[in-house]
Amino acid sequence: MQKILVTGGAGYIGSTLVPRLLADGHQVTVVDSFMFGQASLLDCCANPGFRVIKGDVRDHDLMARELGQHDVIIPLAAIVGAPSCDRYPAAATAINLDAIRFMASRLSADQQVIFPVTNSGYGIGEAGKFCTEESPLRPISLYGRTKVEAERILLETGAAVTLRLATVFGSSPRMRIDLLVNDFVYRAVYDRFVVLFEAKFKRNYLHVRDVAGAMIFALTNFDSMRGQTYNCGLSDANLSKLELCEKIKSYLADFHILESDLGEDPDKRDYIVSNAKIEAAGWRPRHSLDDGISELIKAYTIIRNGGRFDNLGGYA
Repeated sequence: MQKILVTGGAGYIGSTLVPRLLADGHQVTVVDSFMFGQASLLDCCANPGFRVIKGDVRDHDLMARELGQHDVIIPLAAIVGAPSCDRYPAAATAINLDAIRFMASRLSADQQVIFPVTNSGYGIGEAGKFCTEESPLRPISLYGRTKVEAERILLETGAAVTLRLATVFGSSPRMRIDLLVNDFVYRAVYDRFVVLFEAKFKRNYLHVRDVAGAMIFALTNFDSMRGQTYNCGLSDANLSKLELCEKIKSYLADFHILESDLGEDPDKRDYIVSNAKIEAAGWRPRHSLDDGISELIKAYTIIRNGGRFDNLGGYA
Protein backbone atom coordinates (compact mmCIF):
# COMPACT_ATOMS: atom_id res chain seq x y z
CA MET A 1 0.00 0.00 0.00
CA GLN A 2 1.33 3.42 -0.98
CA LYS A 3 0.08 6.97 -0.61
CA ILE A 4 -0.50 8.23 -4.16
CA LEU A 5 -1.25 11.77 -5.33
CA VAL A 6 -3.07 12.02 -8.68
CA THR A 7 -3.49 15.51 -10.11
CA GLY A 8 -6.32 15.83 -12.60
CA GLY A 9 -7.64 12.56 -11.21
CA ALA A 10 -11.26 13.25 -12.15
CA GLY A 11 -10.42 13.50 -15.83
CA TYR A 12 -10.59 11.08 -18.77
CA ILE A 13 -7.65 8.92 -17.69
CA GLY A 14 -7.82 9.63 -13.96
CA SER A 15 -11.41 8.50 -13.55
CA THR A 16 -10.35 5.14 -15.01
CA LEU A 17 -7.07 4.91 -13.06
CA VAL A 18 -8.11 6.06 -9.57
CA PRO A 19 -10.69 3.29 -8.93
CA ARG A 20 -8.07 0.68 -9.89
CA LEU A 21 -5.49 2.15 -7.52
CA LEU A 22 -8.04 2.09 -4.70
CA ALA A 23 -9.01 -1.49 -5.53
CA ASP A 24 -5.32 -2.43 -5.21
CA GLY A 25 -5.34 -1.09 -1.65
CA HIS A 26 -3.52 2.22 -2.14
CA GLN A 27 -4.47 5.46 -0.43
CA VAL A 28 -5.25 7.96 -3.17
CA THR A 29 -5.54 11.73 -3.00
CA VAL A 30 -6.96 13.50 -6.05
CA VAL A 31 -6.36 17.19 -6.72
CA ASP A 32 -8.68 18.42 -9.47
CA SER A 33 -10.23 21.76 -10.39
CA PHE A 34 -13.49 20.05 -11.48
CA MET A 35 -13.66 22.72 -14.16
CA PHE A 36 -16.20 20.71 -16.16
CA GLY A 37 -18.45 19.98 -13.17
CA GLN A 38 -17.78 16.27 -13.69
CA ALA A 39 -19.00 13.69 -11.17
CA SER A 40 -16.72 10.95 -12.47
CA LEU A 41 -15.33 9.83 -9.10
CA LEU A 42 -18.55 9.53 -7.09
CA ASP A 43 -18.17 5.75 -6.83
CA CYS A 44 -14.82 6.28 -5.07
CA CYS A 45 -16.23 8.37 -2.24
CA ALA A 46 -17.29 5.36 -0.17
CA ASN A 47 -13.71 4.09 -0.08
CA PRO A 48 -11.96 5.20 3.14
CA GLY A 49 -8.64 5.31 1.27
CA PHE A 50 -9.91 8.04 -1.07
CA ARG A 51 -9.33 11.73 -0.43
CA VAL A 52 -10.27 14.55 -2.78
CA ILE A 53 -9.25 18.21 -2.94
CA LYS A 54 -10.82 20.79 -5.21
CA GLY A 55 -7.79 22.77 -6.22
CA ASP A 56 -5.46 23.86 -8.98
CA VAL A 57 -1.95 22.57 -9.69
CA ARG A 58 -0.88 26.18 -10.25
CA ASP A 59 -1.47 26.81 -6.52
CA HIS A 60 2.08 26.38 -5.23
CA ASP A 61 1.10 26.47 -1.56
CA LEU A 62 -1.39 23.65 -2.05
CA MET A 63 0.97 21.55 -4.13
CA ALA A 64 3.95 22.03 -1.80
CA ARG A 65 1.82 20.83 1.10
CA GLU A 66 0.43 17.79 -0.74
CA LEU A 67 3.59 16.70 -2.55
CA GLY A 68 5.41 16.11 0.71
CA GLN A 69 2.71 13.76 2.03
CA HIS A 70 2.80 11.15 -0.76
CA ASP A 71 5.06 8.33 -1.87
CA VAL A 72 3.99 8.44 -5.54
CA ILE A 73 2.86 11.32 -7.75
CA ILE A 74 0.96 10.76 -10.99
CA PRO A 75 0.55 14.15 -12.71
CA LEU A 76 -2.43 13.93 -15.06
CA ALA A 77 -3.57 17.56 -14.87
CA ALA A 78 -2.98 19.11 -18.29
CA ILE A 79 -4.41 21.05 -21.17
CA VAL A 80 -4.32 18.29 -23.78
CA GLY A 81 -4.11 18.43 -27.55
CA ALA A 82 -2.79 20.96 -30.04
CA PRO A 83 -6.08 22.87 -30.59
CA SER A 84 -6.75 23.36 -26.86
CA CYS A 85 -3.19 24.48 -26.15
CA ASP A 86 -3.27 26.92 -29.05
CA ARG A 87 -6.56 28.32 -27.72
CA TYR A 88 -5.25 28.71 -24.17
CA PRO A 89 -1.47 29.07 -24.50
CA ALA A 90 -0.84 30.71 -21.12
CA ALA A 91 -2.81 28.05 -19.25
CA ALA A 92 -1.15 25.29 -21.28
CA THR A 93 2.33 26.53 -20.39
CA ALA A 94 1.46 27.06 -16.72
CA ILE A 95 -0.25 23.68 -16.22
CA ASN A 96 1.67 21.42 -18.61
CA LEU A 97 5.14 22.78 -17.89
CA ASP A 98 5.47 25.27 -15.04
CA ALA A 99 3.52 23.09 -12.57
CA ILE A 100 5.76 20.14 -13.45
CA ARG A 101 8.89 22.24 -13.01
CA PHE A 102 7.67 23.26 -9.54
CA MET A 103 6.85 19.65 -8.70
CA ALA A 104 10.31 18.50 -9.76
CA SER A 105 11.92 21.11 -7.51
CA ARG A 106 10.06 19.72 -4.48
CA LEU A 107 10.66 15.99 -4.94
CA SER A 108 12.58 14.08 -2.32
CA ALA A 109 14.98 11.26 -3.13
CA ASP A 110 12.56 8.51 -2.10
CA GLN A 111 9.51 9.75 -4.02
CA GLN A 112 8.36 8.26 -7.33
CA VAL A 113 6.71 9.94 -10.33
CA ILE A 114 4.82 8.20 -13.13
CA PHE A 115 4.25 10.75 -15.86
CA PRO A 116 2.14 10.36 -19.00
CA VAL A 117 3.61 12.25 -21.91
CA THR A 118 2.56 12.02 -25.55
CA ASN A 119 4.20 10.43 -28.53
CA SER A 120 3.22 13.56 -30.45
CA GLY A 121 6.72 14.74 -29.55
CA TYR A 122 7.94 12.72 -32.53
CA GLY A 123 6.19 15.22 -34.80
CA ILE A 124 6.61 14.09 -38.39
CA GLY A 125 8.43 10.80 -38.68
CA GLU A 126 10.36 9.23 -41.53
CA ALA A 127 8.27 7.19 -43.94
CA GLY A 128 8.33 3.49 -43.06
CA LYS A 129 10.63 4.02 -40.05
CA PHE A 130 9.37 3.29 -36.54
CA CYS A 131 9.88 5.90 -33.85
CA THR A 132 11.63 4.40 -30.82
CA GLU A 133 12.48 6.00 -27.50
CA GLU A 134 15.83 6.94 -29.08
CA SER A 135 14.29 8.76 -32.04
CA PRO A 136 14.73 12.54 -32.17
CA LEU A 137 11.92 14.59 -30.63
CA ARG A 138 10.57 17.19 -33.03
CA PRO A 139 7.31 18.50 -31.54
CA ILE A 140 5.33 20.65 -33.93
CA SER A 141 2.77 22.11 -31.51
CA LEU A 142 2.74 24.00 -28.22
CA TYR A 143 1.19 20.89 -26.67
CA GLY A 144 4.05 18.71 -27.85
CA ARG A 145 6.70 21.21 -26.80
CA THR A 146 5.37 21.63 -23.26
CA LYS A 147 5.11 17.87 -22.72
CA VAL A 148 8.56 17.14 -24.17
CA GLU A 149 10.16 19.75 -21.92
CA ALA A 150 8.21 18.52 -18.87
CA GLU A 151 9.40 14.98 -19.58
CA ARG A 152 13.02 16.15 -19.77
CA ILE A 153 12.73 17.96 -16.43
CA LEU A 154 11.27 14.94 -14.63
CA LEU A 155 13.71 12.43 -16.11
CA GLU A 156 16.61 14.59 -14.94
CA THR A 157 15.43 14.17 -11.34
CA GLY A 158 16.04 10.42 -11.59
CA ALA A 159 12.73 9.87 -9.80
CA ALA A 160 10.42 9.36 -12.77
CA VAL A 161 9.15 6.87 -15.31
CA THR A 162 7.56 8.51 -18.33
CA LEU A 163 5.10 6.89 -20.70
CA ARG A 164 4.82 8.31 -24.21
CA LEU A 165 1.17 7.55 -24.84
CA ALA A 166 -0.31 6.82 -28.22
CA THR A 167 -3.60 8.52 -29.17
CA VAL A 168 -5.99 7.34 -26.45
CA PHE A 169 -9.50 6.03 -27.13
CA GLY A 170 -12.39 4.32 -25.36
CA SER A 171 -15.17 5.18 -22.95
CA SER A 172 -14.49 6.63 -19.51
CA PRO A 173 -16.60 8.04 -16.65
CA ARG A 174 -15.29 11.47 -17.73
CA MET A 175 -15.93 11.04 -21.44
CA ARG A 176 -14.14 12.90 -24.24
CA ILE A 177 -15.16 12.88 -27.89
CA ASP A 178 -12.42 15.16 -29.23
CA LEU A 179 -9.90 12.28 -29.36
CA LEU A 180 -9.49 10.91 -32.87
CA VAL A 181 -11.02 7.43 -32.52
CA ASN A 182 -13.76 8.65 -30.19
CA ASP A 183 -14.57 11.50 -32.59
CA PHE A 184 -14.68 9.34 -35.71
CA VAL A 185 -16.90 6.72 -34.06
CA TYR A 186 -19.22 9.49 -32.86
CA ARG A 187 -19.47 10.83 -36.41
CA ALA A 188 -20.13 7.33 -37.72
CA VAL A 189 -22.95 6.78 -35.22
CA TYR A 190 -24.69 10.14 -35.56
CA ASP A 191 -23.53 11.94 -38.73
CA ARG A 192 -22.94 8.81 -40.85
CA PHE A 193 -20.08 10.53 -42.68
CA VAL A 194 -16.71 12.14 -42.15
CA VAL A 195 -14.55 14.39 -44.36
CA LEU A 196 -10.85 13.58 -44.00
CA PHE A 197 -8.01 16.01 -44.57
CA GLU A 198 -4.57 14.49 -45.11
CA ALA A 199 -6.11 11.06 -44.73
CA LYS A 200 -2.82 9.18 -45.07
CA PHE A 201 -1.30 10.68 -41.89
CA LYS A 202 -0.58 7.84 -39.44
CA ARG A 203 -0.71 7.52 -35.67
CA ASN A 204 -0.57 4.85 -33.01
CA TYR A 205 -3.51 4.16 -30.65
CA LEU A 206 -4.14 2.92 -27.08
CA HIS A 207 -7.24 2.17 -25.00
CA VAL A 208 -7.77 4.35 -21.92
CA ARG A 209 -7.99 1.27 -19.68
CA ASP A 210 -4.61 0.15 -21.01
CA VAL A 211 -3.20 3.55 -20.07
CA ALA A 212 -4.29 2.85 -16.50
CA GLY A 213 -2.83 -0.65 -16.77
CA ALA A 214 0.52 0.68 -18.01
CA MET A 215 0.71 3.13 -15.10
CA ILE A 216 0.02 0.35 -12.61
CA PHE A 217 2.67 -1.76 -14.35
CA ALA A 218 5.17 1.10 -13.97
CA LEU A 219 4.22 1.47 -10.31
CA THR A 220 4.76 -2.25 -9.70
CA ASN A 221 8.07 -2.33 -11.61
CA PHE A 222 9.32 1.12 -10.74
CA ASP A 223 12.82 0.15 -9.61
CA SER A 224 13.68 -1.52 -12.93
CA MET A 225 12.00 1.23 -15.01
CA ARG A 226 13.19 4.29 -13.06
CA GLY A 227 14.72 7.10 -15.09
CA GLN A 228 13.49 5.76 -18.43
CA THR A 229 10.80 6.56 -20.96
CA TYR A 230 8.60 4.04 -22.75
CA ASN A 231 6.42 4.26 -25.83
CA CYS A 232 3.02 2.90 -24.92
CA GLY A 233 0.53 1.85 -27.59
CA LEU A 234 -0.98 -0.96 -29.64
CA SER A 235 1.73 -2.44 -31.85
CA ASP A 236 -0.88 -3.66 -34.34
CA ALA A 237 -2.50 -0.23 -34.61
CA ASN A 238 -0.16 2.09 -36.50
CA LEU A 239 -2.94 3.27 -38.79
CA SER A 240 -3.71 6.19 -41.05
CA LYS A 241 -6.90 8.16 -40.52
CA LEU A 242 -8.32 6.51 -43.62
CA GLU A 243 -7.47 3.02 -42.36
CA LEU A 244 -9.06 3.86 -39.01
CA CYS A 245 -12.26 4.99 -40.71
CA GLU A 246 -12.37 1.86 -42.84
CA LYS A 247 -12.15 -0.24 -39.66
CA ILE A 248 -15.04 1.74 -38.15
CA LYS A 249 -17.02 1.23 -41.36
CA SER A 250 -16.73 -2.53 -40.89
CA TYR A 251 -19.00 -2.05 -37.85
CA LEU A 252 -21.27 0.63 -39.33
CA ALA A 253 -21.70 -0.07 -43.02
CA ASP A 254 -23.56 3.18 -43.77
CA PHE A 255 -20.62 5.27 -42.58
CA HIS A 256 -19.44 7.32 -45.59
CA ILE A 257 -15.79 8.35 -45.80
CA LEU A 258 -14.94 11.39 -47.95
CA GLU A 259 -11.45 12.69 -48.68
CA SER A 260 -10.74 16.33 -49.46
CA ASP A 261 -7.66 18.00 -50.90
CA LEU A 262 -9.01 21.49 -50.18
CA GLY A 263 -8.36 21.67 -46.45
CA GLU A 264 -5.66 20.65 -44.05
CA ASP A 265 -5.46 19.06 -40.64
CA PRO A 266 -4.12 21.55 -38.05
CA ASP A 267 -2.51 18.57 -36.28
CA LYS A 268 0.35 17.61 -38.63
CA ARG A 269 1.58 14.55 -36.74
CA ASP A 270 2.46 11.65 -39.01
CA TYR A 271 4.53 8.73 -37.70
CA ILE A 272 4.54 5.07 -36.76
CA VAL A 273 5.71 3.93 -33.33
CA SER A 274 7.52 0.92 -31.89
CA ASN A 275 6.32 -0.24 -28.46
CA ALA A 276 8.93 -3.00 -28.25
CA LYS A 277 10.69 -1.60 -25.17
CA ILE A 278 7.72 -1.72 -22.81
CA GLU A 279 6.67 -5.08 -24.27
CA ALA A 280 10.13 -6.45 -23.52
CA ALA A 281 9.69 -5.23 -19.94
CA GLY A 282 6.61 -7.44 -19.69
CA TRP A 283 3.64 -5.15 -20.35
CA ARG A 284 1.00 -5.90 -22.98
CA PRO A 285 -2.24 -4.05 -23.79
CA ARG A 286 -5.45 -5.97 -23.15
CA HIS A 287 -7.89 -3.97 -25.27
CA SER A 288 -7.77 -3.87 -29.07
CA LEU A 289 -8.87 -1.10 -31.38
CA ASP A 290 -11.81 -3.32 -32.36
CA ASP A 291 -12.77 -3.63 -28.68
CA GLY A 292 -12.78 0.13 -28.40
CA ILE A 293 -14.88 0.75 -31.50
CA SER A 294 -17.50 -1.77 -30.39
CA GLU A 295 -17.51 -0.25 -26.90
CA LEU A 296 -17.84 3.32 -28.19
CA ILE A 297 -20.81 2.45 -30.39
CA LYS A 298 -22.61 1.21 -27.27
CA ALA A 299 -21.49 4.25 -25.26
CA TYR A 300 -22.88 6.65 -27.84
CA THR A 301 -26.19 4.82 -27.69
CA ILE A 302 -26.35 6.06 -24.09
CA ILE A 303 -24.92 9.56 -24.44
CA ARG A 304 -24.95 12.22 -27.12
CA ASN A 305 -23.15 15.52 -27.40
CA GLY A 306 -25.66 18.11 -26.28
CA GLY A 307 -23.79 20.10 -23.68
CA ARG A 308 -22.82 17.00 -21.70
CA PHE A 309 -19.35 16.91 -23.23
CA ASP A 310 -16.72 19.60 -23.20
CA ASN A 311 -14.07 19.21 -25.87
CA LEU A 312 -11.52 21.50 -24.28
CA GLY A 313 -9.57 18.34 -23.62
CA GLY A 314 -7.25 17.68 -20.77
CA TYR A 315 -6.99 15.07 -18.09
CA ALA A 316 -8.32 17.53 -15.52
